[in-house]
Amino acid sequence: MDEAFKPEAYKFRSMSAEDIPFVVQMEQVCFTSPWSERMLRAELKNRFAHYLVLETETGLIAYAGMWIMFNEAHITNVAVMPQYRRRGLGRSIMLECMKKALVLGATQMSLEVRVSNQAARNLYSNLGFTSEGRRKRYYEDTGEDALILWNRDVLATIEELRA
Repeated sequence: MDEAFKPEAYKFRSMSAEDIPFVVQMEQVCFTSPWSERMLRAELKNRFAHYLVLETETGLIAYAGMWIMFNEAHITNVAVMPQYRRRGLGRSIMLECMKKALVLGATQMSLEVRVSNQAARNLYSNLGFTSEGRRKRYYEDTGEDALILWNRDVLATIEELRA
C-alpha cells in the first residue's frame, strides 16, 4: 500500500452540500446509471439518509450512502474512484457505514448488487452478507438482475473482523 493510503492519510466524514459536484462526477465515472445532482441533494435532506465520504489531502476518493429505518440499514450507493480500487477502500467505507448504522440503531443491513459485479459480491460476502433474493431486471440500463444481500447481525460481523 502506498503512502497515501495509510490509515492516518485519509478520513471519513459526513457528506456535505459542498461535496455534491464531486460526488456527481464520481457517480458518472463509476456507474452506468449515475445519480444526478438533484437526487443527491434530495438525499442530504432525507432524514433517513446518511452519506459518508472518504477524503485524502488531494480530495474525495470514495463515498457511500445508506438509509436507516427502525433497526435496518439499507446501502444505497458505494463508489470508489477507479484509480483507487483494489486497496481495501471499499471495505473500509463499508465498515464505517456498518459502525455508523449500529450507532444509529440498525442491527442488520441490506443492499442490492449486480449479479455480474463479482468484485463487489466478494467484498460483501467477506463482510458477512448473504444472498436472500433476486430482483429480476432491476437495473434499467442493462436489464440485469440484482441480488438482494443481507447481513443480519452487523455487530457480530464487526466484532469478528476486529478479532
